[in-house]
Amino acid sequence: MEIDISTPQSARIWNYWLGGKDHYAVDREAGDAVIAQIPDIPEGARAERAFLVRVVRHLVEEEGLRQFLDVGTGLPTANNTHEVAQRLAPESRIVYVDNDPIVLAHARALLTSTPEGKTDYLDSDLRRPEEIVEAARETLDFDQPIALMLLGVLNHVMDDDEARSAVRALVDALAPGSFLVLTHSTAEVHGEPMLRAMRETTERGGTPIRARTAAEIEGLFAGTTLQEPGVVTCSQWRPEREGEKPVYLFGGVGRV
Repeated sequence: MEIDISTPQSARIWNYWLGGKDHYAVDREAGDAVIAQIPDIPEGARAERAFLVRVVRHLVEEEGLRQFLDVGTGLPTANNTHEVAQRLAPESRIVYVDNDPIVLAHARALLTSTPEGKTDYLDSDLRRPEEIVEAARETLDFDQPIALMLLGVLNHVMDDDEARSAVRALVDALAPGSFLVLTHSTAEVHGEPMLRAMRETTERGGTPIRARTAAEIEGLFAGTTLQEPGVVTCSQWRPEREGEKPVYLFGGVGRV
C-alpha cells in the first residue's frame, strides 16, 4: 500500500499530538502550525483519550456493556477501546471502523484480543451506516446493548444534515440500553484561533474539519437520553480530580 506523505493527514497529526510514532514531517509541520496558535492542543488530544478510558470503564463496570462499535478509530495508540474494555471484561467484543488506508495499514495492532473476546476491523465510512451495521453483525449482537463510539470523527463531516443522518441511522440500529459516546471539536474554548487553525489545516490539504457549538453537538444525541453532566468539555466529563482545564473537544454519553 502506497502512503501519501506529501500532505498532512488527520490521524497522523493526532498521533503526533498524542506522542505516537506514526507520523511524517508534513504531519509534524501541520501539527506544529496549530500548536503555534493553540499551545495546549496536545492537551486536548490527551484529554480525549482519558475521556475514552473513563467512559469505557463506566460502561463496562457500571452499565454492564460488553460490545463496542468504534467508528473513526484513528491510528492505534495507548488505551485503545478494546484494551480498556478487555482489561475489565475479557469477553468484550469490539469492532473498529475507519476508511483511512493509513489506519488500515496499522489495523493489526487493533486486532489483538483476549481469548474470551474478539476484535474486528471494517474498512468503511461513517457516511455509510447501513454498510457498517451489516458488516458489524458478524462480530456484534445487535439484539444486545452496544456502545457506539464516535470520537473526533463527526467534526470531519462538514454538512450538518449528513452528520445528523449518519448518527441517527447508527443509533436506530442499536438495542435499548445501548449508548452513544461522542466527542467533537469546538471553538467555544479558544474562539477565532481555533477556527483559523482549522481553516489553515484544511488549506494545507489535510482532512477537512469544522467546529460545532455545544448546542449543535447536543443535537447529535437526538434519540438518546444524555447522561450527566451532559455535553461538556471532555476533560470535565466525570473527571477523576477537580479543577481539570477545559479543552477544545466537547463530549457526552447518551443512553438509547
